[in-house]
Amino acid sequence: MTWSSSPAPPAVLPVQRPPDRRRWAALAVLGAAVLLLAIDGTVLSLAVPALIEALAPSAEQVLWVGDSYSLALAGSLVLMGNLADRFGRKRVLLVGSVAFGLASLVAAFSTSAEMLIVARLLLGMAGATLMPSTLSLIRNMFPDDAERTRAIAIWSMAFGAGSAIGPLVGGVLLEHFWWGSVFLINVPVMVLVLVSGLILLPESRDPDPGRFDIASAALSMGAIVPIVYAITHVVASGLTPLIVVCSVIGLGSGVLFVRRQRRLTDPMLDVDLFRRPAFSGAVGANVIAIFALSGLMFFFSQYLQFARGFTPLQAGLAELPATIASVVVVVLIGFLLDRLGRGRAIALGMAMGAAGLGLIAVAEVAKGYLWLAVCLALIGFGVGLATTLTGDAIVSAAPPDKAGAVSAITETAQELGVVLGIAVLGSLLSGTYRRAVGQAIPAGLDPETEARVRDSLGSALSVLDPGSALADAAREAFVTAMQSTTVVAAVCTFGAAVVAWCLIPSVREADR
Repeated sequence: MTWSSSPAPPAVLPVQRPPDRRRWAALAVLGAAVLLLAIDGTVLSLAVPALIEALAPSAEQVLWVGDSYSLALAGSLVLMGNLADRFGRKRVLLVGSVAFGLASLVAAFSTSAEMLIVARLLLGMAGATLMPSTLSLIRNMFPDDAERTRAIAIWSMAFGAGSAIGPLVGGVLLEHFWWGSVFLINVPVMVLVLVSGLILLPESRDPDPGRFDIASAALSMGAIVPIVYAITHVVASGLTPLIVVCSVIGLGSGVLFVRRQRRLTDPMLDVDLFRRPAFSGAVGANVIAIFALSGLMFFFSQYLQFARGFTPLQAGLAELPATIASVVVVVLIGFLLDRLGRGRAIALGMAMGAAGLGLIAVAEVAKGYLWLAVCLALIGFGVGLATTLTGDAIVSAAPPDKAGAVSAITETAQELGVVLGIAVLGSLLSGTYRRAVGQAIPAGLDPETEARVRDSLGSALSVLDPGSALADAAREAFVTAMQSTTVVAAVCTFGAAVVAWCLIPSVREADR
């Protein structure tokens, strides 16, 4: 039976739906889990300059430090969502919490860039057990549409709050301790999630999951990981034989995965959901929005610290407008849904994000900080509104017994957006910087120094006198590259607004 067309009767769902007060307390536990993941992602981007100084990674390794987490997460989400449906979402969430805490310890005490990349891969695999479980538990605990929208908005607010807290906590830690301390904050949060989750969270699973299909699990990872690897490297390295092979493997695995899911009685993922314009539109808009935002924010901390001379704590405070604005979304989301409907509200959010990105390209050369703050707030509110509603649209498409698998689509879309944003926009930024700074390098410069200057701004400033003409030229080249990259992100986000407007229905909340 294909679960998209024949939902299981409610009577057979083994969902322990707790009393109202306990449900909202359980939601707080789930919020703490995603808050942790948001903190982890935010403090990493803030810690990149300290990482460059301590571990001396190449520009490609810096990208991999950011990408490896999302690559492992995206590649494992469909599998982990299916396992959560099969073995219990609470159980998978709690096991993942323990694994995430242990991997954080490995990351904190890494002694090389290679070790940190491996630790981030382990963090990504552990994180893949957390994200689908949180959303699928919300799907089962809040069957009412209006309640579920509010619950997902609160879930998104927790993610935004983690992004807001991360720079502050990370900035304080980086002011007083070594870079690895930013990963240690994961451990106490994971302990809190583990203990409170054992007490408060209900257990739920698919009552009839069918046979576990190892081939589908392998094909899902074989489709995502090679494609993301190819995209990560093609901009910087060109079309090498390895990239061609990865692309062929990824595309071939994807085709085989889709064909296999359509033949199976109990598929790991119901790919026919993508035939629904509202569903595919929500997924597409989500990917594009996260692509633009993550690509910008990963390099924005470097811009603030290297180009503007902010300390890590100052950089964390400077990024707060975006995260605070995303938290405000939860207050206004009901009003906007009532007035506009889901599709138009998502399109409005995307358009606001695009406007903010376009304006920030101008504000990056302004001497004052005020314009940057206004632009960041506009981006945070717009993208926060859009991603909250696209997530709700995706999760609402599934019956409760398959919530883990469809929640995994939401998270896979987000993580693909993250990894593609960092890879594509990051490679674009690096390429533009290298072209711009190459014109300023004087003849006769030491070859080793020239290589460091061309590699990245952080690498350049580690070997140049901060007040030298070449250091100033490197900063100007980086700002020029940031402007070009931000304009590309703005265009992509506006494209997502068009997708949302055309494909996602706009039935108003008051008309339901």
